[in-house]
Amino acid sequence: MTQKPVIQLIDVRRYYLVGDYLVKALDGVSLSIPKGSFTAIMGPSGSGKSTMMNLIGCLDTPTSGYITIGGEMTNGMNETELAYLRNEKIGFVFQQFNLLGKINALENVMTPMTYAGIPHKERRERAEEMLEKVGLKDRMKHLPSELSGGQKQRTSIARALLKKASILILDDSLSAVDTDTEDNILANLKKHHSDKTVIMIAHRVSTIRNADHILVLDKGETLEYGTFDELMALNGTFKAMYDKQQLEKQLAMQG
Repeated sequence: MTQKPVIQLIDVRRYYLVGDYLVKALDGVSLSIPKGSFTAIMGPSGSGKSTMMNLIGCLDTPTSGYITIGGEMTNGMNETELAYLRNEKIGFVFQQFNLLGKINALENVMTPMTYAGIPHKERRERAEEMLEKVGLKDRMKHLPSELSGGQKQRTSIARALLKKASILILDDSLSAVDTDTEDNILANLKKHHSDKTVIMIAHRVSTIRNADHILVLDKGETLEYGTFDELMALNGTFKAMYDKQQLEKQLAMQG
């Protein structure tokens, strides 16, 4: 028997009225995401990436079409029901980090477990272990203001990974870290969190080389969909994005 997708979008549209102008942020997108897979979403500014993240993350509802999360259809859910689904099944890592400024990195990672009623000793041990895995063993006692952008991002990732959520959404969450740290985080995800379904809004193509599937959006529509190798073979938009980033990287190294 074929396993049902953990996330499914069927002909999803999200329209907004800006004055008298109709903005088609998503315009008929369908997507099935299997459990435990790594799906990357790419596209230029205004392509619909953030809108799709908000819909999958139950932060917004579609104008039309259907969305199921973990077998539950979100259409018709009220805000309380959406919040429950979001809190139970989804972990977020945002570009803005969303760290609490008055407590250190360790305490930031421990905080969600406090609300879950986990004993203090266990919270501390699990938070320390996760921070060590993302390369912050020697920065645990530092406040967010004392951390670099990449270190803040790793703290945010460590916090999200400790949440017992089956779905992890990363909003371009590795753009602030160097490529070595990026590789370590993705390897950690694959090794220790293979049960999580990962959706990443990505700008750096190298980040999602090993994604199971890559969705390229443009103007709210699906432009390309497939693995890294399949999209490179198409010689279309995705390959053009990759070639452009490689050229920029070479020029930066020469400069």
